[in-house]
Amino acid sequence: MISQALDTYFPKLAEMPQLKEDLLAICSLQTFAPGTVILNEGAYVKAIPLVISGLAKVFKVEPEQGNEVLLYYIKPGESCVMSVTTLIRNETSSVKAIVEEEAEIVIIPADKIMNIVKAYPQWNEFMYDLFNLKFEELLNVIEILTFSKKETRLIEYLKKEALLKKSNVLHTTHQHIAYDLGSSREVISRLLKKLEHQGVLRLQQGIVELL
Repeated sequence: MISQALDTYFPKLAEMPQLKEDLLAICSLQTFAPGTVILNEGAYVKAIPLVISGLAKVFKVEPEQGNEVLLYYIKPGESCVMSVTTLIRNETSSVKAIVEEEAEIVIIPADKIMNIVKAYPQWNEFMYDLFNLKFEELLNVIEILTFSKKETRLIEYLKKEALLKKSNVLHTTHQHIAYDLGSSREVISRLLKKLEHQGVLRLQQGIVELL
């Protein structure tokens, strides 16, 4: 199962037989329920995740207000670049990662991954490509947070959620959206109702439908 998952979702890691063999010798496959915290802010990294199904998201806590701001998602075929860089530096994590949708994740123990990092340039190439991808996502987040109105931030967030989940009907709550955007439920509810009045979306109990 893990071998097939690596072939399908992480071909760059699987294309070298010895690297794949070494990964299979140290990793395990685990299923995580929605809401499971796989990395806590202020904690040391214990494992590197390779997501093969489902969805996880990475947050940063705003020190002044204590709100959490969504930085990026970890989708099938991806890992958490922040976990890897934090582990290499032997520092505690500055972000928090939570499972959004039930996820199957290949887990690589932290005490084993450094041997892989040192032995295989292919691993570093994989992480470099992933870092570039997530850097683009982070730039987009910074642009929205810095230059956009809250209404624009909300619309961009909903569009991205619909794209990731391949549906214009989002099963979510005003509180959940507020949590992701580092805002309050009251502000988000007001903006959603405004957008509904403008014909951008339709609201139902526990549902936001983009029109």
